[in-house]
Amino acid sequence: MESTSAPSRAVADSSASADQGADASRHPHRLQGSLFQPIGDEGRAELVERRLVDAITRGHLRAGERLPSESDLAKSLGVAPVTVREALLALRGRGLVTTKRGRNGGSFVAEHADPLSFAREAVRATSRVALRDLGAHYAAITGACVRLAARRADPTEAQQVRRRLERLDELDGELQRRLLDDVQIEIVALSQSARLTREQMKLQAELSPYLRLVAQDADGRRGQADHLAAVIDAVEDGDPVAAGARTELMVAETVDALIQLQARIS
Repeated sequence: MESTSAPSRAVADSSASADQGADASRHPHRLQGSLFQPIGDEGRAELVERRLVDAITRGHLRAGERLPSESDLAKSLGVAPVTVREALLALRGRGLVTTKRGRNGGSFVAEHADPLSFAREAVRATSRVALRDLGAHYAAITGACVRLAARRADPTEAQQVRRRLERLDELDGELQRRLLDDVQIEIVALSQSARLTREQMKLQAELSPYLRLVAQDADGRRGQADHLAAVIDAVEDGDPVAAGARTELMVAETVDALIQLQARIS
């Protein structure tokens, strides 16, 4: 049986880390952490490479950001250090990673690695049917999660998530995007289902680049924040219908914006 206390602790832990303010940019956020879950017995250089490529192209590792050491990556991913070394070599060959030697050396995300460019190319190469299917999948899972959260969450837990969201205007653009992703996951964590929360983290990592693409300015991010605030209100009020409906509206607007963007860049 799933523990009902784990997601609440996850929310508390995430809130504590967010209060670091300027330190937020130096610590992995929830989506970045999900990308470094163990690969297990399938651990191969190609899979490590794919995991790191996803982290870079989706913006969870930013241009110029230092990657964890080879030994730390190997431990996190559950593979041998030589496997990580081989994957990093491939990433350097693709121009996504650079290596600096010396005391402050290590592997760094290439300065030209722009997640918006990767997301724009992904939209151009994806069919409208596939975009709508991604939205339908996200809306189905996330909508079910927030409806469950509205039935199970204590109002004080929803208030705690709202306080995090209220810090949005204190952050710069990149940290705003990360905060919005984290708040969405924290709302789902109020469902008190560890399985659903893990699934949401995977979906959020997949959709995050597209959310970034359709909300590149402060007004766009504020619009997404308003949707999340309405979901939090519904969860606090114990209204599963309103929580699900607002989530579905947010997803529908995102997919429509992506299709409009696709028509302009195709």
